Amino acid sequence: MNNMPSLMPVADALDKLLDPVSRNSVEHVNLHMALNRTLARDIAARRDQPPFPASAMDGYAVRAVDIASPPNTLRVIGEAAAGHHYSGEVKTGEAVRIFTGAPVPPGADTILIQENTSLEGRFVTALQAETAGRYVRKPGLDFTNGEQLLQKGAVLDYRAIAIAASMNHATLPVFRKPRVAVLATGDELVLPGSNPGPDQIIASNSFGIAAFVEKNGGKTLDLGIVADNESDISAAISMAKQQGADILVTIGGASVGDHDLVQKVLRSSGMELEFWRIAMRPGKPLIAGQLENMRVLGLPGNPVSSLVCSVLFLAPLLQKMLGQEVVQQTQSAILGANIAKNDIRQEYLRATLVQDASGKRTATPFKRQDSSILSLYHKADCLIIRPSHAKAATSGDKCTVLIL
Repeated sequence: MNNMPSLMPVADALDKLLDPVSRNSVEHVNLHMALNRTLARDIAARRDQPPFPASAMDGYAVRAVDIASPPNTLRVIGEAAAGHHYSGEVKTGEAVRIFTGAPVPPGADTILIQENTSLEGRFVTALQAETAGRYVRKPGLDFTNGEQLLQKGAVLDYRAIAIAASMNHATLPVFRKPRVAVLATGDELVLPGSNPGPDQIIASNSFGIAAFVEKNGGKTLDLGIVADNESDISAAISMAKQQGADILVTIGGASVGDHDLVQKVLRSSGMELEFWRIAMRPGKPLIAGQLENMRVLGLPGNPVSSLVCSVLFLAPLLQKMLGQEVVQQTQSAILGANIAKNDIRQEYLRATLVQDASGKRTATPFKRQDSSILSLYHKADCLIIRPSHAKAATSGDKCTVLIL
């Protein structure tokens, strides 16, 4: 008698994984620490920018009417530089020497650029007429006080940080980074740089997953590699709880073979198993559950399987904790090769993606799709999504791809 649970569709598994998840708490960070953080609320300007009429060029602040019929000679009565305004008023026949960014003094309504002048002592001659407002940046030209420029849920890049600083914000409210404990298991695994024995391989998954977590806004807690031993696995799980992990990601041992102990230890530690075995290829033996305050995601041990499952499940989990919209970057494309019909499992085929001059995108799957071949995942631009029970497709047919 087969006691294996039935395979759960990918979409159902993702909904079940995300349903109990709430956004993380909010903290304030200074601008130097805000890169790639997620805003926890809308941000509005605290001032007009510029806050005063400002000169856009080096030259002379004048009244346009006074230089309407060049050559016109004006008396230079003072100077205005960035950070140093001229305190007087420009009257008929007068000019103020001005530099880029300086406040335009009262009375002046245009900037006579220095290239169009001739200076003799304290008198400047306008060689060209200018219209009123020329080279004057009006107050609020960039933005005005109270204008909302950054939205809740935005991931802060260098441009957003620059505009936040310009809006006079020294700190920003962001969602706390999810703490993700990453635990690799397996007697066969040794660290990169080691000399593996005849029955051992170099561990790669945990390093890829850790980088994936950081790239997607989380903070990695590295639990290292533990052997296929119940007490060692249990100790590592306890360490994740002690370090306050929001998510525990295990790699390997997710099945129920004699040497697959992770699920057994997790359940004996109190994890409520929510699902196991997904109708997908690669990545079928994925497990998810709740262990006290931690969401648990048990990834398969095969390198490609673990990375594909991270794209499909770990990234959305991080997005929801960070208060972001849960989205996956899919596009339509044209197949560049024939594909056989599919079975019950939704398939994710590693592929290259090329766009021609007309904008048509062609996705060509690699001939080899074994879940242990990490080099092809590295070369792939996308994953071709093949729904369960999809019919055979030929080169030129439409397809949907998930961008990597």
